[in-house]
Amino acid sequence: MDNNQFKVFVGGISWDTTEESLKEFMSEAGEVVEAKIIKDKFSGRSKGFGFVTFADEAGMKKAIDELNGKELDGRQLKIAEAQPPKPRE
Repeated sequence: MDNNQFKVFVGGISWDTTEESLKEFMSEAGEVVEAKIIKDKFSGRSKGFGFVTFADEAGMKKAIDELNGKELDGRQLKIAEAQPPKPRE
């Protein structure tokens, strides 16, 4: 089974937010398989966005419908269905 099937993009993440706190916040919508905050490869600092993978479609849809626009650590989150990465040229 493709785990990326139920993945959402999360934008507007605070630099104070950890992957653990993001996972806990998103679990309000359903079972979270993975929460990953994208970090700068040189500084290690959060880039302010990440991806959360849910166990099923219901959790993914609930996150988009109910958690989009909610605040976590003082920042309003933008949550949308993740798009597959575009091939690099």
